[in-house]
Amino acid sequence: MEPAVLDSLDPLIDALRERGYTVVGPVTRDGVIRFAELGSAADLPLGLVDEQAPGGYRLHERGELVFGFAASPDSVKRYTHPPRSALFRMRDGVPEKAPVEAPKVALLGVRACDLAALAVQDRVFLGGRYPDEAYRERRKALFLIAVNCAVPGGTCFCASMGTGPRATSGFDLALTELTGPHRFMAEAGSERGEELMAALPSHPADDTDRAAAREVSTNTADRMGRRVDLDGVKERLVERRESPVWNEIASRCLTCANCTMVCPTCFCVTVEDGTDLTDGTAERAERWDSCFTLDFSELGGAPVRSSGAARYRQWLTHKFSTWVDQFGTFGCVGCGRCITWCPAGIDLTEELERLR
Repeated sequence: MEPAVLDSLDPLIDALRERGYTVVGPVTRDGVIRFAELGSAADLPLGLVDEQAPGGYRLHERGELVFGFAASPDSVKRYTHPPRSALFRMRDGVPEKAPVEAPKVALLGVRACDLAALAVQDRVFLGGRYPDEAYRERRKALFLIAVNCAVPGGTCFCASMGTGPRATSGFDLALTELTGPHRFMAEAGSERGEELMAALPSHPADDTDRAAAREVSTNTADRMGRRVDLDGVKERLVERRESPVWNEIASRCLTCANCTMVCPTCFCVTVEDGTDLTDGTAERAERWDSCFTLDFSELGGAPVRSSGAARYRQWLTHKFSTWVDQFGTFGCVGCGRCITWCPAGIDLTEELERLR
């Protein structure tokens, strides 16, 4: 299906609701762009741009775009691999499998890096001998509307990871926001996307629209302030296992796990048991955990990785080395969230250079 131009996003939101989807997109909350349910296109953060730096995030009102910001702390992971989910319950001594919560959600404003992260998570949860059926159901329930980035974040490096700034696959619909006049060029990436596009008021994209969309992605890639040299990084991190750089990083790292909480590919979990005292029902639930927590690697009553240096080394080496051994791809997509939301301002692009 050929690209088309939409003059407004309200018909898109209405059409998704008519198909039974809860439409979720970027909104402003407590000075941050977050994903939340949309009432209309008026809820989108028109004119807001973000300023991202190591350990820093600020919003400013000086733009003209609806999607004039980079990656927010939220990603698709929250909807496919939620922070907490019930595994099973015990009622009167009888086990009950917890129902999978997989609501129909249309995510508007997904970035290319997050689509790449979703492909990584698909390998983790759906590859191998034991696919995660709950993940599969949540994944199938999502309708993904990508937005090609027009403004690179201060901590982004997706261009050097080959994951952005333009979405090339993994979406149902992809939008490129254009100005002069303000409009959105839409491209379908699935049969569901084609069916939706055919129902929207639009007109065919002409050569001017296509050229403007290409220029948006080219300019964004050219203005990206960070990059990672992937040449030999997998082998180099293994060779630098005893480097003194790890201890120096640990002197700054708080092991707070912020980086893993906002990372769109991290998947570490733990299980916790609880009892409802009102009816005696017991429940086992899965919740997000992190390789930065001290007890995550506990074996025989003691943690395998007791130092902050060992835990940071595990995280960075996994992302850029051993993840490749496990899943055939890097565990990082260059979204820059771990840099922005690190309270100590640790920049993994700089640390990788120091470990050369």
